[in-house]
Amino acid sequence: MIEIIALFFLCKKNGELAVQKGLSPVRWKWYTIAGWLIAEFTGLLLGMLLFGNANLYGLMAMGIVSAFGGYLYVKALLEKKPDTYDDDINKIGVSDLHPPPRRD
Repeated sequence: MIEIIALFFLCKKNGELAVQKGLSPVRWKWYTIAGWLIAEFTGLLLGMLLFGNANLYGLMAMGIVSAFGGYLYVKALLEKKPDTYDDDINKIGVSDLHPPPRRD
């Protein structure tokens, strides 16, 4: 249950980062969920190979650590994307910086 709450907040964080990059936040939230699940199951399989099926705490620890690693991998991919900048300062003309001329 706690990992579902953590995944919710991590998806929200990656969605905000995607908006900053000018990308679709929904797509990157789904990538985060997919990365979390794939890494968690990979970690569980690796834990079964290392610890066996009897050590439940070791399996859970491997799964959670691997799942967070999946989130970090998706976040690293997202951080490599270039930011979008709003170039409002370049839209200002020279005449916009001075008050309008007086017409007498």
